Amino acid sequence: MTEHPTPRRRAFDPAATGALHGLRVVDLSRLVAGNILTKVLADHGAEVVKVEPPEGDTLRAWRIQGISTTWKTLSRNKLSVCLALRDPQAIAVVKRMAEEAAIFVESFRPGVLEAMGLGPEVLLARNPRLVIVRISGWGQDGPYQHKPGFGTLVEGYSGFAAVNGFADREPVLPPMYMADGYAGLYGAATAMIALRHAEATGQGQVIDQTLFDPIHVMMEPQHANWKINRKLKPRTGSRSTNAVPRNAYRTRDGGWVCLSASTQGMTEKLLRSIGREELITDPRFRTNADRVQHGEELDGIIADHIRGLTLAETLAKFDAAGVTIGPIMDAEMLEHDRYVVEREAVIEVPDTEMPGGWLPMHGAVPRLSATPGILARPAPQLGEHNEAVLGPLLGAEELARLRQAGVVQGG
Repeated sequence: MTEHPTPRRRAFDPAATGALHGLRVVDLSRLVAGNILTKVLADHGAEVVKVEPPEGDTLRAWRIQGISTTWKTLSRNKLSVCLALRDPQAIAVVKRMAEEAAIFVESFRPGVLEAMGLGPEVLLARNPRLVIVRISGWGQDGPYQHKPGFGTLVEGYSGFAAVNGFADREPVLPPMYMADGYAGLYGAATAMIALRHAEATGQGQVIDQTLFDPIHVMMEPQHANWKINRKLKPRTGSRSTNAVPRNAYRTRDGGWVCLSASTQGMTEKLLRSIGREELITDPRFRTNADRVQHGEELDGIIADHIRGLTLAETLAKFDAAGVTIGPIMDAEMLEHDRYVVEREAVIEVPDTEMPGGWLPMHGAVPRLSATPGILARPAPQLGEHNEAVLGPLLGAEELARLRQAGVVQGG
């Protein structure tokens, strides 16, 4: 019996430090984009303080069989402070925290931060070097600034859904938080750009990070193409309108592979490997432009060949021929995949709520040679770090008073 590799187990080390050690981030964001943004920073050593209301970040309520897996995986390495943000005294505490921070992150609807008394002009007056990241669906200005900022709406509006799916069916929205993910990653990079400027000049600034912009940018060059030919990009399933062959193909045993032969040399390798070398000079398939015109015919030939092989046979055959092919993986297949395990793309960390006591999660990315990502602490309980964060800031007596008044909660 073939042994399957098991995800490597890693312990948390509270003493671990990364490249961003000493950088404090105050995070008032909710849901996905902000948490992905600050996860990148926390994974590389920033002290990310999640400021949560008494009900906690909404991600805590996203549960699988009672376990908050999204919160656990997106909020590792962070600290949690719980404040009753509707109380003016809590707002005063946030202002104090922002004075000592390098980055401030929020994801309220535009105008809400100002209504809370925490607008950029207030925060920058107290801390001129502060980098303020404002996450919203549509931006801090413009005609949609007050429109709900859900990623689903953006994935439709950006042009993505219109080209995703098959021509004879409805447009398909992504089955994961794509717009939020792009915004979180863009936001992390942009925050570091602004931080570099702040360190060089002493000048902080505001980042207007929408969910719309990153996914819309990823759709390029749709606008240029439309201006040239006035043709809308069709929905083509897994096929490409630019290069053929490129598709998903089913194997004899029900597996799926993805194949891309987008260069002339690769197409010729592919056709030789399936015993159809004569098709290299066939007028229908001689050039990429020819193949795009006759894509369905070529796809049918390739699909018929792969349909006669098992998944293992398909991968072995085309790998040996140097053809660019790979399996279409699901979570079950990825769990014990050699590449995923050896690269630590997935690791397991201790967690008493999880079956077997271990929680699978992604390893730290991006990967840096001198300052790799860290595992300092698991995702925090609500208000777990009230004492650690607010004690030095406010003093024991003031903290006790605010706790007694219900301004500081949890922990």
